[in-house]
Amino acid sequence: MDLLSPEILVFLFLIACVAGFIDTLAGGGGLITVPALMMSGVPPLTALATNKLQGTIGTATATYTLIKKQLLHWHDIKTLMPFACLGSMMGTLLIQFIDAHTLSFAIPIVLMLIALYFILANVQEASERKISPKLYKFTVVPGIGCYDGALGPGTGSFYSAAGSSLMGLSLLQATVQAKPLNFATNIASLVVFLIAGKIAWVIGGIMMLGQGIGAAIGSRCLIRIPYLWLRVLVVTMCVGMLIRFFMTMT
Repeated sequence: MDLLSPEILVFLFLIACVAGFIDTLAGGGGLITVPALMMSGVPPLTALATNKLQGTIGTATATYTLIKKQLLHWHDIKTLMPFACLGSMMGTLLIQFIDAHTLSFAIPIVLMLIALYFILANVQEASERKISPKLYKFTVVPGIGCYDGALGPGTGSFYSAAGSSLMGLSLLQATVQAKPLNFATNIASLVVFLIAGKIAWVIGGIMMLGQGIGAAIGSRCLIRIPYLWLRVLVVTMCVGMLIRFFMTMT
């Protein structure tokens, strides 16, 4: 594809900064970056591939910062990440044989359930665990990873909701744990796109820098953000993804 103008590259850099910040706090950053890439004239498949490249840096930066700040402990997630990665690879392979439009009908249903859950449930504090850690690791983690490899939007929000509703984590704990899991699913999808040669490297490199900056700021804000703001932001991103989904369907 043709190289974009400097003005558009600056625009995409700023968009990536905002997306990295929001994605770290509530998930759904791809809701901002993918449309921005396509509006800038990037072909759809290249936009998805480039989005995975810059998104991976965002989740990696957030993960590193949270570990450094001792909000995230490596021993808590090191056994979950391989299963998230495996699920994402399976989803990427699965989508080669299944019509994406068929699977996409599940997106609005799941997004509505997540939004309702965060509106109605008391997720500020840790609660009783609903399933065993082993069942969560072998089914839920790779299942959401499979979704990310096949479709993708809202993966971070899905992991946050699963950690809170099934594992009894507080909203902050679940959001923190979602970052490395989303990083693992992004890496798996990125490998496939690298092999396919679909990435726009100049655009991706510029957006990677923006994502890193936004994610670093977001991970620091995550420590201080009031619980109500975090809850409202998660619900807002779910509703935003719902609106975006219905816009693409019409």
